[in-house]
Amino acid sequence: MITAGDFRNGVTFEMDGQVMQVVEFQHVKPGKGAAFVRTKMKNVITGAVTETSFNPTAKFESATVDRQTMEYSYNDGNLYYFMNPETYELEPVDGSVLSDNFKFVKENMECTIYSYKGKVFNVEPPFFVDLVVTETDPGFAGNTATNATKPATVETGAEIKVPLFIEEGEKIQIDTRTGEYLGRAK
Repeated sequence: MITAGDFRNGVTFEMDGQVMQVVEFQHVKPGKGAAFVRTKMKNVITGAVTETSFNPTAKFESATVDRQTMEYSYNDGNLYYFMNPETYELEPVDGSVLSDNFKFVKENMECTIYSYKGKVFNVEPPFFVDLVVTETDPGFAGNTATNATKPATVETGAEIKVPLFIEEGEKIQIDTRTGEYLGRAK
Protein backbone atom coordinates (compact mmCIF):
# COMPACT_ATOMS: atom_id res chain seq x y z
CA MET A 1 0.00 0.00 0.00
CA ILE A 2 1.09 3.54 -0.75
CA THR A 3 -0.40 6.80 0.51
CA ALA A 4 -0.77 9.98 -1.53
CA GLY A 5 1.68 11.60 0.89
CA ASP A 6 4.35 9.15 -0.33
CA PHE A 7 3.94 10.10 -4.01
CA ARG A 8 7.17 10.80 -5.93
CA ASN A 9 7.78 11.22 -9.67
CA GLY A 10 7.69 7.83 -11.41
CA VAL A 11 5.73 5.99 -8.69
CA THR A 12 3.13 3.60 -10.13
CA PHE A 13 -0.08 2.74 -8.31
CA GLU A 14 -3.49 1.22 -8.98
CA MET A 15 -6.56 3.48 -8.92
CA ASP A 16 -10.06 2.41 -9.97
CA GLY A 17 -8.65 -0.68 -11.73
CA GLN A 18 -6.21 1.44 -13.79
CA VAL A 19 -2.42 1.61 -13.48
CA MET A 20 -1.30 5.21 -12.96
CA GLN A 21 2.19 6.75 -12.87
CA VAL A 22 2.96 10.00 -11.05
CA VAL A 23 4.31 12.56 -13.53
CA GLU A 24 4.29 15.55 -11.17
CA PHE A 25 3.20 16.07 -7.58
CA GLN A 26 2.96 18.95 -5.15
CA HIS A 27 2.20 18.89 -1.43
CA VAL A 28 -0.03 21.89 -0.69
CA LYS A 29 -0.60 23.24 2.82
CA PRO A 30 -3.04 26.14 2.53
CA GLY A 31 -3.34 28.66 5.36
CA LYS A 32 -6.93 27.56 5.91
CA GLY A 33 -8.21 24.00 5.57
CA ALA A 34 -6.53 20.64 5.32
CA ALA A 35 -3.36 19.81 3.36
CA PHE A 36 -3.66 17.97 0.04
CA VAL A 37 -1.48 16.50 -2.70
CA ARG A 38 -1.97 17.94 -6.21
CA THR A 39 -1.00 15.19 -8.64
CA LYS A 40 -0.48 15.01 -12.40
CA MET A 41 -0.61 11.35 -13.38
CA LYS A 42 -0.51 9.26 -16.53
CA ASN A 43 -2.43 6.08 -17.25
CA VAL A 44 0.43 3.77 -18.30
CA ILE A 45 -1.82 1.62 -20.48
CA THR A 46 -3.76 4.30 -22.41
CA GLY A 47 -1.29 7.18 -22.05
CA ALA A 48 -4.00 9.61 -20.87
CA VAL A 49 -2.77 12.34 -18.48
CA THR A 50 -5.02 13.67 -15.73
CA GLU A 51 -4.67 16.05 -12.78
CA THR A 52 -6.27 15.27 -9.43
CA SER A 53 -5.97 16.35 -5.80
CA PHE A 54 -5.80 13.73 -3.06
CA ASN A 55 -5.97 13.72 0.71
CA PRO A 56 -2.39 12.87 1.87
CA THR A 57 -3.77 9.87 3.80
CA ALA A 58 -5.56 8.34 0.76
CA LYS A 59 -4.30 4.79 0.26
CA PHE A 60 -3.63 3.02 -3.04
CA GLU A 61 -2.36 -0.41 -4.03
CA SER A 62 1.15 -0.16 -5.43
CA ALA A 63 1.55 -1.42 -9.00
CA THR A 64 4.69 -2.96 -10.43
CA VAL A 65 5.19 -2.50 -14.16
CA ASP A 66 7.60 -5.09 -15.58
CA ARG A 67 10.11 -3.94 -18.20
CA GLN A 68 12.00 -6.58 -20.14
CA THR A 69 14.35 -6.34 -23.10
CA MET A 70 13.41 -8.88 -25.77
CA GLU A 71 14.46 -9.50 -29.36
CA TYR A 72 11.88 -9.16 -32.13
CA SER A 73 11.76 -12.43 -34.09
CA TYR A 74 8.90 -12.41 -36.60
CA ASN A 75 5.20 -11.78 -37.07
CA ASP A 76 2.45 -14.17 -38.05
CA GLY A 77 -0.73 -12.33 -38.99
CA ASN A 78 -1.61 -10.03 -36.09
CA LEU A 79 0.78 -11.72 -33.62
CA TYR A 80 4.34 -10.45 -33.22
CA TYR A 81 6.83 -12.80 -31.54
CA PHE A 82 9.60 -11.63 -29.23
CA MET A 83 12.36 -13.88 -27.87
CA ASN A 84 13.49 -13.77 -24.27
CA PRO A 85 17.32 -13.63 -24.43
CA GLU A 86 17.74 -15.67 -21.22
CA THR A 87 15.26 -18.50 -21.74
CA TYR A 88 14.98 -18.35 -25.58
CA GLU A 89 11.20 -18.64 -25.23
CA LEU A 90 8.99 -16.81 -27.72
CA GLU A 91 6.42 -14.38 -26.33
CA PRO A 92 3.49 -13.53 -28.64
CA VAL A 93 2.29 -9.91 -28.55
CA ASP A 94 -0.93 -8.71 -30.20
CA GLY A 95 -0.42 -6.17 -32.99
CA SER A 96 -2.90 -3.73 -31.41
CA VAL A 97 -0.38 -3.09 -28.60
CA LEU A 98 2.33 -1.89 -30.99
CA SER A 99 2.80 1.84 -31.51
CA ASP A 100 3.27 3.62 -34.84
CA ASN A 101 7.05 3.78 -34.39
CA PHE A 102 7.26 -0.03 -34.52
CA LYS A 103 7.36 0.33 -38.32
CA PHE A 104 11.12 1.03 -37.97
CA VAL A 105 11.84 -2.32 -36.27
CA LYS A 106 13.33 -5.16 -38.26
CA GLU A 107 13.96 -8.76 -37.19
CA ASN A 108 16.54 -9.37 -34.43
CA MET A 109 16.27 -5.82 -33.01
CA GLU A 110 15.94 -5.50 -29.25
CA CYS A 111 12.78 -3.85 -27.91
CA THR A 112 11.57 -3.10 -24.38
CA ILE A 113 8.37 -4.96 -23.47
CA TYR A 114 6.16 -3.35 -20.77
CA SER A 115 3.67 -5.56 -18.94
CA TYR A 116 1.44 -5.41 -15.90
CA LYS A 117 0.32 -8.64 -14.20
CA GLY A 118 1.56 -10.62 -17.21
CA LYS A 119 -0.42 -8.57 -19.76
CA VAL A 120 1.73 -6.70 -22.31
CA PHE A 121 0.51 -3.13 -22.86
CA ASN A 122 3.43 -1.47 -24.69
CA VAL A 123 6.40 -2.32 -26.90
CA GLU A 124 9.10 0.34 -27.13
CA PRO A 125 11.56 0.05 -30.04
CA PRO A 126 15.14 1.32 -29.72
CA PHE A 127 15.33 5.13 -29.91
CA PHE A 128 17.76 5.11 -32.87
CA VAL A 129 17.94 2.56 -35.70
CA ASP A 130 20.17 2.19 -38.76
CA LEU A 131 18.24 1.14 -41.87
CA VAL A 132 19.04 0.83 -45.57
CA VAL A 133 17.16 3.01 -48.08
CA THR A 134 15.48 0.64 -50.55
CA GLU A 135 13.64 3.15 -52.70
CA THR A 136 13.99 6.88 -53.36
CA ASP A 137 14.11 9.30 -56.27
CA PRO A 138 17.60 10.18 -57.51
CA GLY A 139 19.10 13.41 -56.17
CA PHE A 140 19.82 16.37 -58.41
CA ALA A 141 23.20 18.15 -58.41
CA GLY A 142 23.12 21.77 -57.28
CA ASN A 143 19.80 21.40 -55.46
CA THR A 144 21.31 21.60 -51.97
CA ALA A 145 20.91 25.32 -51.20
CA THR A 146 17.55 24.78 -49.51
CA ASN A 147 16.58 22.35 -46.81
CA ALA A 148 14.63 20.31 -49.36
CA THR A 149 13.66 16.70 -48.65
CA LYS A 150 12.27 13.81 -50.64
CA PRO A 151 10.38 10.67 -49.63
CA ALA A 152 12.37 7.46 -49.15
CA THR A 153 11.34 3.90 -48.28
CA VAL A 154 13.58 1.99 -45.87
CA GLU A 155 14.07 -1.78 -45.58
CA THR A 156 11.20 -2.21 -43.08
CA GLY A 157 8.75 -0.63 -45.54
CA ALA A 158 8.38 2.63 -43.59
CA GLU A 159 8.49 5.91 -45.51
CA ILE A 160 10.39 8.95 -44.22
CA LYS A 161 11.68 12.27 -45.53
CA VAL A 162 15.40 12.41 -46.34
CA PRO A 163 17.71 15.10 -47.83
CA LEU A 164 18.09 15.16 -51.61
CA PHE A 165 21.65 13.74 -51.56
CA ILE A 166 20.60 10.35 -50.08
CA GLU A 167 20.70 7.53 -52.66
CA GLU A 168 19.22 4.00 -52.74
CA GLY A 169 21.35 1.46 -50.87
CA GLU A 170 22.68 3.97 -48.32
CA LYS A 171 22.39 3.19 -44.61
CA ILE A 172 20.81 6.01 -42.63
CA GLN A 173 20.07 6.63 -38.95
CA ILE A 174 16.47 7.32 -37.87
CA ASP A 175 15.01 8.56 -34.56
CA THR A 176 12.08 6.16 -33.98
CA ARG A 177 10.34 8.56 -31.55
CA THR A 178 9.90 11.26 -34.22
CA GLY A 179 10.45 9.27 -37.43
CA GLU A 180 13.07 11.80 -38.53
CA TYR A 181 16.24 11.29 -40.55
CA LEU A 182 19.30 11.96 -38.36
CA GLY A 183 22.18 11.34 -40.76
CA ARG A 184 24.13 8.67 -42.56
CA ALA A 185 24.91 5.62 -40.45
CA LYS A 186 28.54 4.99 -39.57
